[in-house]
Amino acid sequence: MNDDESGLLHDFGKWLESLAPFDPDSNHYHQNRTGEDNADAQMKRQVMGREVVIAITKGKLDFGPWEQIFYGEFDGGWLKRVLVKLIGEKQKWIDGSTSLLDCWSLMQ
Repeated sequence: MNDDESGLLHDFGKWLESLAPFDPDSNHYHQNRTGEDNADAQMKRQVMGREVVIAITKGKLDFGPWEQIFYGEFDGGWLKRVLVKLIGEKQKWIDGSTSLLDCWSLMQ
């Protein structure tokens, strides 16, 4: 999660590539000696993380004025899933519902 600015997204890409450049050569990354060629992708994911925590206030995602959630895929188009966990006390949402599914539909 970060500010939704095209320059920032471009800078993240350049920065990550400078930290862990793509290089399938097994002399560059030891992990590639196993027959894989994605050591750089795994390092990029380690730096950027894989989880985000977002507050929900009055049934809505509570972002800052420019914030958005971004997903970075560094190793091709593998099938992924999204797992949403809501943690907190059961309460009535702004529409009066208490159901987790009702809450999720409000956020769409």
